[in-house]
Amino acid sequence: MDLLAEYRRATMFFETGDPTGAARLLEPIVEAEPSNTAVRQLLARAYFASAQLGRAEEQLRVLVDRDPSDHYAHHVLGRTLERVGRAPEALRHLRIAAAMHSDNDDYQTALRRVETKVGGSR
Repeated sequence: MDLLAEYRRATMFFETGDPTGAARLLEPIVEAEPSNTAVRQLLARAYFASAQLGRAEEQLRVLVDRDPSDHYAHHVLGRTLERVGRAPEALRHLRIAAAMHSDNDDYQTALRRVETKVGGSR
């Protein structure tokens, strides 16, 4: 298998709105190259976009564990946890991402939304 060609195909699938197809192509690549961060991140995004949130969480936790300074992985992990109704857990990751990139509007919006949810549920 030509891993680079498959990665490019998966990227095309993802970018054209087929995250499930992208995930199918990316899974064997992650298995073959488990330390490849770019492939694992795209797989996590494909799972997130196709509402395979448990699988997205697994991939994102690997990314965050390997590199705690990966703001994007923290952000998407926070969004994933938010989507499955675990707002208090999401808040930690969203705060980390927003602190690392305070100028990112998406990060700030997600953080405010979850802070409101957590504050309102107390």
